[in-house]
This record gives sequence, structure tokens and C-alpha cells, in this order.
Amino acid sequence: MQKIISYPISFIALFLFLMTLVVFHPIQWICFNLVGYQAHKKSVDYLNFMLIRIGHILGTTYKVENREDIPNGVPIIFVANHQSLYDIIAIIWFFRKFHPKFVSKKELGKGVPSVSYNLRHGGSVLIDRKDPKQAVPNIKKLSEYIEFHKRSAVIFPEGTRTKTGVPKEFSQTGLKILCKYAPSAFVVPISINNSWKIFKYGFFPLGLGNHLTFVVHKPLSVKDLSFDELMKQTEQSIVQGIKT
Repeated sequence: MQKIISYPISFIALFLFLMTLVVFHPIQWICFNLVGYQAHKKSVDYLNFMLIRIGHILGTTYKVENREDIPNGVPIIFVANHQSLYDIIAIIWFFRKFHPKFVSKKELGKGVPSVSYNLRHGGSVLIDRKDPKQAVPNIKKLSEYIEFHKRSAVIFPEGTRTKTGVPKEFSQTGLKILCKYAPSAFVVPISINNSWKIFKYGFFPLGLGNHLTFVVHKPLSVKDLSFDELMKQTEQSIVQGIKT
């Protein structure tokens, strides 16, 4: 029954979603080219605020736990499981004070209004997952960026979204590079729950009435732990916080 009800609601939500991306694309261009970084960042923040609001049409609610535990004035490496597009939307909006930048696949760098422009010009990096050698210098560049500006990087070590909420195997490579070249950073593990349910039927129709939670775990100082221990504690925190 929910799936049947979802068809007209999903049509409205997806139409508004697409229109929001189209409208904010020239806004981003103007902000970036005529004003600068801060204006562009604000435009991206409010783009994602609007996308969060569109999620409410589907009955989607959001809860962020322990956000106050994230240290200020230091580089942050957010490490999270990955369930859907709404992981990214919510992180950009709810963690906006930390200027999150993403390690993203290169395919998203073109063809998607607003999204592609932000990935190319907002400080994120695009990597070719089929070419690990190309990925290393790009992730290194992001590490040095957050180290210098005291901003944040976001990495999903599963590499791709899970369609069932069950976490995939975590890869160490990207996080290891981020930690190596941002030595004063804190790794902040985040467990994301229920965002996969928005797309449980596929791209259309969308799931209704889902409660998304983002649980922030204890920040871990890069300089105080060996990478193996850091990786172990990060993965344990994230996996233990996932409800399947």
C-alpha cells in the first residue's frame, strides 16, 4: 500500500528536487565567480537545506546525535557508512560549520546540475576508482587543504552505497592518505541509519516516512594513535552504531 501511495508523492518530490538543482546551478556560478568561496559555500548550504525540506514531503525526518562532541578549530575527517544520496545532503547541511569536502567518484563531476559544479569548484576531489594511482595525489591534495584551512573531509570507506543498510567491507587506502597528510586532524566516525530505505524500491517510487539518524562517535586524534588502531576503532564505532 505504501508503494502505491508513494507514486504521486515521489513524482512531486523528484520534480522539486530536480528544479532545485537547476535553479541553484546558476546561483552557485554567480556566487563562485563574482563573490568568492564564502558566498559559494552559502549557496551550497542552502541548496542542501532545500533538498532536506523536499525530503520532508516524503515524511523523512532527521536526527543528529552528539554533534557537540566534534572539536572546533582543527581539521576533521568524517568517516561514515554510505546508504544513499541523502547521506551527502544531510552531512553538507547539518555539518556545514565544518565546511565538509568529499572524496567522490569522477563520474559525478559532470552532467548533474549543481552537484557537479560544487564537486569541481567547492574543494572536493574527484577520483577514478579504476585507477588507484590517480586517486592518491588527489586525496593528498584534499588532506593538505583541510590541514591548512582547518576544514573537513568526508570519506565513505565502503566505496559505494549499500542497498540494504548492511555495511560493506571498509577500505583503508583513502583514510590512510588523509591521515598521513593531515596529521593534526581528528577522525570522527559517523553511523548512518535508515537512509537506504528512501530508495528501497529503487529510484522510483521513493520510500515514505523514514527516520534518518546520524550518530557521531568519539573523535580520534590522528597523532595519538597508530593507523591500524585508528582504523580498527573507527570501523568498530561505525558498524556498532548501524541498526539493520
